[in-house]
Amino acid sequence: MHATLPLLQHTEFPALHRRALETLQVNLGYKCNMSCQHCHVNAGPNRTEMMDAATLALIPQVLAARKLHTLDLTGGAPELHDGFRELVRAARGQDCKVIDRCNLTILFEPGQEDMAEFLAQQQVEIVASLPCYSLENVDKQRGKGAFDKSILALQQLNALGYGIPGSGLVLNLVFNPQGASLPPDQAALEADYKRELFNHFGIHFNRLLAIANMPIQRFGSMLISKGKFNDYMRLLHENFAAANLETVMCRNLVSVDWQGFLYDCDFNQQLGLALTGMGRPHLRDLLQQDIEGQSIRVADHCYGCTAGQGSSCGGAIGRSPAAPTHEAIRDIK
Repeated sequence: MHATLPLLQHTEFPALHRRALETLQVNLGYKCNMSCQHCHVNAGPNRTEMMDAATLALIPQVLAARKLHTLDLTGGAPELHDGFRELVRAARGQDCKVIDRCNLTILFEPGQEDMAEFLAQQQVEIVASLPCYSLENVDKQRGKGAFDKSILALQQLNALGYGIPGSGLVLNLVFNPQGASLPPDQAALEADYKRELFNHFGIHFNRLLAIANMPIQRFGSMLISKGKFNDYMRLLHENFAAANLETVMCRNLVSVDWQGFLYDCDFNQQLGLALTGMGRPHLRDLLQQDIEGQSIRVADHCYGCTAGQGSSCGGAIGRSPAAPTHEAIRDIK
């Protein structure tokens, strides 16, 4: 796989500093039942990196010490971690909102048959990846059969109350572009998703989160292999919107890797760009240290979060622009 960090380190991206910490985003490990084309983590069934019990035990302590109200669990497939349920119970016991970044197909893996019921019982917010509402596009990006399993999973979650108005169970979907293009207007695309998924499958959900593909790991390496890396970076630069700097996720989120080390965001984690500080900042440091006001590590991939309508783990962060999207490089074949 091609290394992208050497192509991203030189940058003119503006300096940023942290605000008050609100969200602890934890990567429980890189093991996953899928190997998606757009995955910036390069997760898959053969990855073995998983958080150990001692590091896992620090998470509820940090939530309490820093008075945090949101725990965002990701991977890989976070549900595959043996301590996933215990961690969720501990965080919910502290009245902390828990987000599970779920690939949907995981609900049909051996040992996960009751996972949907568990998530509903704990009132976990689900952020589910569904890169399109058509079978052809989803299976192209995520593998044959992924779309049908995803639809069945969404129907199962709806039956439990997820995505149903008044239930209190939040189900958000995630869209990623198929190739080297910016996501379309999030609000308009959400309307399309809601219409198509309800009309064809009777599916309800709360919000659609449109997230840009980052030029790192598996997706970045593919861009290099296809000779499209520079084109994609030019697209991000040309669509830079300074207003998005106010709401980028690294301002109030810290990312934790499977070993407990800290980063400004999940993308910096994958590039090995550690949080600033003495040595290599670790989860245990947050028990005593407040990181508000610290400088944020930036590189050229940061344009991916600020281009066009902007992009974060919570979807678009600004208004959709009228800027061009380079249709000529939309699809990587």
